[in-house]
Amino acid sequence: MTDPFGTEALRTSVLAAWRGSPTRFREDANAEEDLRLGGYRDRLLVELAQNAADAAGSSPGVLRITLVDGELRAANTGAPLTAAGVAALASLRASSKESGVGQFGVGFAAVLAVSDAPRVVSVSGGVEFSLSRTQAEVPDLASERGGDVPVLRLVWPVVEAVPEGFTTEVRLPLKVDLSLDDLAAEVPDLLLALPGLRRVEIGTQSWERSVSDDGVVTVGPARWLVERTVGELPSELVQGVEHRPQWTVSWAYPLDSALGEDVLHAPTPTDERLSLPARLIATLPVEPSRRRILPGPAAWSVLDAAAAAYPALVARVPAIERTSLVPLPGFPLSEVDDRLRTGVLRSLRASAWLPLASGEWIEPSRARVLDVGSEELVDLVEDALPGLLDAELSAPVHAAALAALEVPRVTTSEVVAALSGVSGDPGWWRDVYAAFSPLAEVDPGVREALAALPVPLADGRVVTGPRTTLIADSPLPGLRVVHPDAVHPLLVRLGAVEAGAAELLADPSLRENVARSLEDAEAGLDGLDLVETVLRLVDLAGVRAGEESWLGALALPDSDGEWHRADELLLPDSALVGVVEADAFPLLSKEIAETYPRAALVAAGVVDGFSLVVDDEPSGPDHDLADESAWWSSVVDEPRRVVGVRDLDLVADWPAALRLLAADPMTWRAVTEPDGYTGWWIARYASLGGAAPRSYRLAGASLLDGLFDVVPDFGLPEHVLRAAGVRSSLEILDDDDAEFVLERLGDADRVVADAVVLRAYAGLPEGDFSPPERVRVLSGAVVAADDVVVLDHPWLLGVVPASRVLLADGSEELADLLDLALASEEFSGLPDHVGEVVQWRDLGAVRMACELLEVALPDGVVVVHDELLVDGARVEWWMVDGVPHAADSPEGLGRALAWVSGRWVDRHTFVALISDPSAATLLG
Repeated sequence: MTDPFGTEALRTSVLAAWRGSPTRFREDANAEEDLRLGGYRDRLLVELAQNAADAAGSSPGVLRITLVDGELRAANTGAPLTAAGVAALASLRASSKESGVGQFGVGFAAVLAVSDAPRVVSVSGGVEFSLSRTQAEVPDLASERGGDVPVLRLVWPVVEAVPEGFTTEVRLPLKVDLSLDDLAAEVPDLLLALPGLRRVEIGTQSWERSVSDDGVVTVGPARWLVERTVGELPSELVQGVEHRPQWTVSWAYPLDSALGEDVLHAPTPTDERLSLPARLIATLPVEPSRRRILPGPAAWSVLDAAAAAYPALVARVPAIERTSLVPLPGFPLSEVDDRLRTGVLRSLRASAWLPLASGEWIEPSRARVLDVGSEELVDLVEDALPGLLDAELSAPVHAAALAALEVPRVTTSEVVAALSGVSGDPGWWRDVYAAFSPLAEVDPGVREALAALPVPLADGRVVTGPRTTLIADSPLPGLRVVHPDAVHPLLVRLGAVEAGAAELLADPSLRENVARSLEDAEAGLDGLDLVETVLRLVDLAGVRAGEESWLGALALPDSDGEWHRADELLLPDSALVGVVEADAFPLLSKEIAETYPRAALVAAGVVDGFSLVVDDEPSGPDHDLADESAWWSSVVDEPRRVVGVRDLDLVADWPAALRLLAADPMTWRAVTEPDGYTGWWIARYASLGGAAPRSYRLAGASLLDGLFDVVPDFGLPEHVLRAAGVRSSLEILDDDDAEFVLERLGDADRVVADAVVLRAYAGLPEGDFSPPERVRVLSGAVVAADDVVVLDHPWLLGVVPASRVLLADGSEELADLLDLALASEEFSGLPDHVGEVVQWRDLGAVRMACELLEVALPDGVVVVHDELLVDGARVEWWMVDGVPHAADSPEGLGRALAWVSGRWVDRHTFVALISDPSAATLLG
């Protein structure tokens, strides 16, 4: 038998080594056992396919697996078996593979899992390994290990034919049951990983591997997008049993279904678990078992190259699908997985592969994406937001991938902020609103952010926020009216007001413009546009005078061209011309007066007649009415409503003013309002003939004669005079009025009847008015108040001089009001003589007088004196400790009887009846 591969020399060398060193035998046996039981178990088809791919060289080959007479046979095309290959098979450690080309290496040990006598036959010759033949060569050594010997160290030549069309076939007599179906399940992955194979046949089944022009690899029904790159390791990094200076990296992305959890292929499957969306197939330094990569610089270099190549794979996927290739956050499945994920993400962030809205590509590190967006919106705002990604990437399905790439999401608020510096035309802004509209319909957060959206106005300005804008049929100067070309329903949704005249008048910006209009006019700014706007709106809205008090601040020109507040100007033909002081109101410009409706001017505050202030919920005297605080404090209860006529302090002709006030129902109602401001002010401060109306009385009010003068004839009807404060009766209304009346009572030049004086002092209200300096006394004189007393006990009148007694029905309260002493505090005394104590019932005249008046006869006694003297002064009656003393006279007894009976007002009747106790006296 020929021995083309020199197997006899190989056997001789190995046997010599074993016999010379049993330790070497044990080492070889242990090494093969490790490979058989450890690293290469369950890798039979993988290693057969790898060897077939290596043999194929540059032209992809075919692998056929069959079961023939209890043998598993693996036939392949490509390079035939060589002497180097045989040496490699018999070495356990060495490999004939160089630069990825060759046949067999230590991986061939995988066949021992199914066979004890593997054969390799080729067109160049064949070899056989055998457990039994090896045991026979070294029986003693085999015996020491119980028959366990290294099968793949001793090789024998064999001559067998190779199937037609193939160059080499591995033949494995099976020592275990093996199903071709189990092997078939591994074929698709192997064909993908091994570009050196184009076809695999197992039994009656076959699989083809094809590559399209665009790099799509089809294996059976599955399609993979494959990106391949090659390189060479620096010499200092080459290491391991299988050293390969050249490396290849292929990324394979399944086009028909997600990859799921996978393992690293080097190039056949390892145990390195990966969680990437694409499969990595790379020639990496691996451990002898081929289950794990060999850690170190060489492996890391290839993995880094793989990470750098990943963006090229991603870039071949349709733009909208590319994010599906981004590794998502999660725990790495292995050290290799961690390194790859980190490297891939780094490469993806630095490579331009994400689609911009413009159609160009950008690196994730420079990109940003709308948090909520649409294609229309992105197209509109991409210039304001450089690096903005295509709108489709705003969808939630892309969010996790973009977050892993650290692509910032641009919120609606940030979009709005970016738009604040954009100077688009109104039509462009309308398109922006249209793009935002569907988003705002469903997302309250978007609506909130859009509150700061820029809005172009009809006057060319751009303002922030729709809420402050108005939508009107025509632009009006000074108002924040949205430009007609920019109007969109979204603006209304966000707070813009679809405004008629009333709504336009309510616009805060218009009110602000009106408030500062005088200041602007005085600074030289043209205010006529604002005048036009405001007065047109006032007319259209039908505003009535006094309804919108803020309009009074509108700056208007006077007849000399000077600017004033509207409420400081008088219409040129107003009825008030000549009624108010000449310099009270400048006259409104005649041109303005003729240009705008009179009602609009008056509603804006221009004075035509007397104007009103109406406040249904007043909080204090803050209505800019003359002397309002004094009126406010004069009323007993705080006013619940204020209705006041303005500018009363500017009237020059009060009779004419009163006629005007009476002619207008609104102002007349204010004049006649009970306890109202207007009537109060007119009564005190109006001037009729140089005096206040309250200083006069009506001609028919004769009971006030002397105290008040008759009002002169001003041609005013009595009801007007009465409403103006001219007195018809002695009614003292408040502290101020009380001081006025007391001043009149203290005027010695006035002749005032005692009855009027009595009523005046009696009519003083409780209050806090200043006490008078001079008062009227019983003698009829007007004297200083210092020495005057208030008669609090009538019997004291007999000892107090009339010049010191106030001409009033005295009381302690009156003394307090006028700050006067009581008579009882200044005068006292006892009768000078002892009188006769008499029972009232024993006095016949007294008894008859009581009967005639139907008054009960008092119990008790009265002390009767022939002449009653108190401290030398003769008096008619006196009281001492509640006991009456009386002179023996009708005057004395009558007054004492009236006092003790509680009928003091009937004292004069008692006196008359005691003098003549008859019915004629009572009736006459």
